[in-house]
Amino acid sequence: MEAYNIIDVNAENVADAGMFCIKNKKAPGYAAKLDWFKQKCNDGLGIKLLESEDGKPVGFVEFIPAEKAWRPIQADNYLFIHCIVVQSKSLRSQGLASTLINSCEEEARKLGKSGVCVMASDGVWIADKRLFQRNGFEEIEKSGRFELMVKKINPNAEDPKLIDWESKAGDYKGWHILYADQCPWHVKSVEDLLNAAMDMEIDLNVTHLTDPAQAQQMPCGYGTFALIHNGEVLADHYISQTRFRNIVRKKFQD
Repeated sequence: MEAYNIIDVNAENVADAGMFCIKNKKAPGYAAKLDWFKQKCNDGLGIKLLESEDGKPVGFVEFIPAEKAWRPIQADNYLFIHCIVVQSKSLRSQGLASTLINSCEEEARKLGKSGVCVMASDGVWIADKRLFQRNGFEEIEKSGRFELMVKKINPNAEDPKLIDWESKAGDYKGWHILYADQCPWHVKSVEDLLNAAMDMEIDLNVTHLTDPAQAQQMPCGYGTFALIHNGEVLADHYISQTRFRNIVRKKFQD
């Protein structure tokens, strides 16, 4: 079996090591993600990059102290996993995602954390809870398609909690996009949706989230992207221009 190395990515080496989730430095979201990553390293943000023996990146996990998580959670003294990806099914079958999760648990122990927590979902853009269950995580709360999972190091630590997001969407009248640079694909999506909105003569309000406290008060579980119309969350993750046009047409038909 091939050996793999874990590289700790930080503000000093990210330009060389990369962020895995976006490799094309000319892509619209690359610079935004890079700047965001460097700034949030001051909050304890980190990436563990999994590389094959020949130096090829094959997966990564992004994590942060839970108090600064870009998801609607409340957790004291936990490490929170934002994202975890292993690039192919054949590699995932080797247990490499578990290797990354274990590396986060080791990081949490080193930092004196009470445990590791994560948002899971059987929907898109977030890892399925079964991966975490196989690694000793327990589901402690659920809302909609999102599950809050935890693996405690200190068994007496207080449980993390979901922050109620379902009551917040009603504050948004008209068309709104809320997004953060935590995901590098948001920039292109927002640009595409704004162009489509102009073409369809829709007044689309855009809010750029720059602080984790804003993400924790988002009206959806994903925390860093939402498309909202008159208090209804129509998408809780980034979407294509085609998908947006279909959503708008359906709304005008209703």
